[in-house]
Amino acid sequence: MKPTLLILAAGMASRYGSMKQVDGFGPNNETIIDYSIYDAIRAGFGKVSFIIREEFLDSFRNIFEPKLKGKIEVDFVFQSYDLSKYGISKQIERQKPWGTGHAVLEASSQVKEPFCVINADDFYGFDAFQKMADFLNSEVRDDHYSLMGYEVDKTLSEHGAVSRGICRVDGEGNLQEINERTKVYAKDGQIVYEEDNGTVTPLHEDARASMNFWGFTPAIFEQAKPMFTRFVEANENNPKAEFFIPLMAEELVKTGQASFKVIPTSSKWFGVTYKEDKPIVQKSLEELIANGTYPSKLW
Repeated sequence: MKPTLLILAAGMASRYGSMKQVDGFGPNNETIIDYSIYDAIRAGFGKVSFIIREEFLDSFRNIFEPKLKGKIEVDFVFQSYDLSKYGISKQIERQKPWGTGHAVLEASSQVKEPFCVINADDFYGFDAFQKMADFLNSEVRDDHYSLMGYEVDKTLSEHGAVSRGICRVDGEGNLQEINERTKVYAKDGQIVYEEDNGTVTPLHEDARASMNFWGFTPAIFEQAKPMFTRFVEANENNPKAEFFIPLMAEELVKTGQASFKVIPTSSKWFGVTYKEDKPIVQKSLEELIANGTYPSKLW
C-alpha cells in the first residue's frame, strides 16, 4: 500500500488572525498545503488525510477536492472534544483541542497503512517527502519510526531568534531525545542557542532540528492511546495543556517500545506564524518557482 500523508490542520491560528491553513501564498493563490501535497504525490504517496475541525469541512472540501480529483485520494479526519472513544467519560471544558498527539489518534479508524504527519502551515521541501516515502515503503516497522531532521541553519529566521527542537541522536542515527531550545540564532558565523540566564552555546554543525514531520505505522494508535488517557487525567484542570507528538516519541524511546530514525534532509524549511511572515513565504516560493523547483501553476 502507498503511504498516507496526514496533515495537521485543526488549529485556529490565533496568532495569525485567520485560517492560515487555507490562505493563499503561491502566484495562483496556492496554499502551503498545496506545495506539500504536490511534493507528496511526486514522492509516491497514495492518500492525503486532513485532520480538521468538523466546522472547517466545507472550506477544505471546496478548496482541495476539485484540484486534487484524480491525482490523489482525499479524506478528512475530525479532531473533536469527545473523549469517550478513549474511555474517558468526563466532560472537560476546553477552548482548543488536545494537541498534535491527540490529532494523530483521531485518525485511527481511517488510516490503515504507514503514514507521515506534517503541519499544515509549514513548507518542508521535496527532498524531505521523498526520503520519508522511501522510509515508509522499506524501513518502517511497528517498533521503528522516523522523523525528518533539518539542518538548523535552514530553519532560522531573518527576524530574530527562534524556538527549535534540537535532536540528540545515537551512533546509529536514532533519536535519543529532543531538547527544546527557545532562542536559536546565527552569531559570528555559528548557530547558537541562548539560555534563560544569558549563556550562549554553539550548536554542533551537524545538529538537526525536528519540524514536526514524523513517520509511523498504525501501531502508534494503540501505543499512544494509554499515554493520552494518562495525560488527560493528569491535566483535566489545565485548559492549556496539550498532548504533543514529541511526548509520544519520548515515552516510546525511553520505554524501549520503539526507536525513531532521524532522517537528514537538505531541504529548506519555512513556515508562517504571524501575518508578517506572509511576504517572506511568498518570496521563498517565488524563488523556488524561478529556479524550476515548482511550476508557476501547480494544478
